[in-house]
Amino acid sequence: MSLMTAPTNTPVWVDTSRCKACDICVSLCPAGVLAMIQAPNSTQGSMIEVVVPEACIGCRDCELHCPDFAIYVADKSEFKFSKLSEASKERAEAIKNNHFRKLGA
Repeated sequence: MSLMTAPTNTPVWVDTSRCKACDICVSLCPAGVLAMIQAPNSTQGSMIEVVVPEACIGCRDCELHCPDFAIYVADKSEFKFSKLSEASKERAEAIKNNHFRKLGA
């Protein structure tokens, strides 16, 4: 088994072939980096999207709680993560209040 390497300048990414869109990662993200989008071709009719990658704080909550091992966070040695800001906290709360859906969608 080989180690996965982060795509260049990408703090967090989703393997959509493994993801079942359970939204656990979205519910746990304190920075509002992730959201659900409509995806008619997926089993649940939705999929996870990284909506604000530059806000990722590298906490790994999404990666650690994914039951399908479908989400990955870059190593801190590979990427300089953001600090958790008030704007990020507010975005995360707004996404949660929007039933985990992408804002404006």
